[in-house]
Amino acid sequence: MKTFEEIKTAIEAAVPGAGVEFVPNPSPSAQHSIRVAPDRAIEIARFLRDDSELAFDFCSNVTGVDWLDKEISEKVKVKRTVTKTVDGVEQSVEETADETRKRVEPGYLEAVYHLFSIAKKHGPLVIRMRTGNRTDRVELPSLTPIWRGAEFQEREVFDLYGIVFKGHPDLRRILMWEGFKDHPMRRDYVDPDDYEYEPTAHDAVLKRAQAHQAAAGK
Repeated sequence: MKTFEEIKTAIEAAVPGAGVEFVPNPSPSAQHSIRVAPDRAIEIARFLRDDSELAFDFCSNVTGVDWLDKEISEKVKVKRTVTKTVDGVEQSVEETADETRKRVEPGYLEAVYHLFSIAKKHGPLVIRMRTGNRTDRVELPSLTPIWRGAEFQEREVFDLYGIVFKGHPDLRRILMWEGFKDHPMRRDYVDPDDYEYEPTAHDAVLKRAQAHQAAAGK
C-alpha cells in the first residue's frame, strides 16, 4: 500500500481543495489516519474506491467518537503599567508579565471509516470526518453510496452518537427504539433514573431501583 503521504498527495491531485489532513497515532498500534473535509468527502471516497492503484473497495467498519468541549490554558505576554517609587518619586513604569488565559475549544463528533482493498489485498486506510459541533451542526455526508456495507454501521453511529448522515438511504435507529431520547455513547450521557427492580446479580442496579422507588414514594 502507498504511504499516507503518497495517498494524501494522490487525493489532493484528484480532488482539488480536498482539505486532507494527516492525523498521527502515537500509540503502539501506530494506526494513523487522514481527516477529510465533509463537503468533499463523497468525491474523495469515490476516488479511493475507483483509483486503479488504491482500489479501496471494502469498508469494514464505521464508528463514532465524541470529543467534549475542551478548556485550554494559554500563557500570553501582556504589558502592564505599574506605579513604582524610585528615589522617593512615584513613576509609571511599563512592564511585561506572563498571564494565563483560558478559552473553551468547542467539541465535535467524528465518524471514522476503516477501508480495505480486496482487489489489491491492502489496508486498512482509516479516514475521518468531523462535525461542526456537538449540538446543532452534527451533519456529515453518508458514504453508503460509495461503500454499501456502511449502511447499517452509519445507522448505529447515528443512533448512539447522534451524527446525522445526509444522503443515507434509510437513516433510523437500529439499537434503541424510535422516540428514545439522547444518544447512549455520548460521553456526557446520563442514564435515566427510571429503573424497575428485576432479579439481578448486579447490586448497583438493585440500589438504583430502590432509590428510584423511594423517590417515587413506592
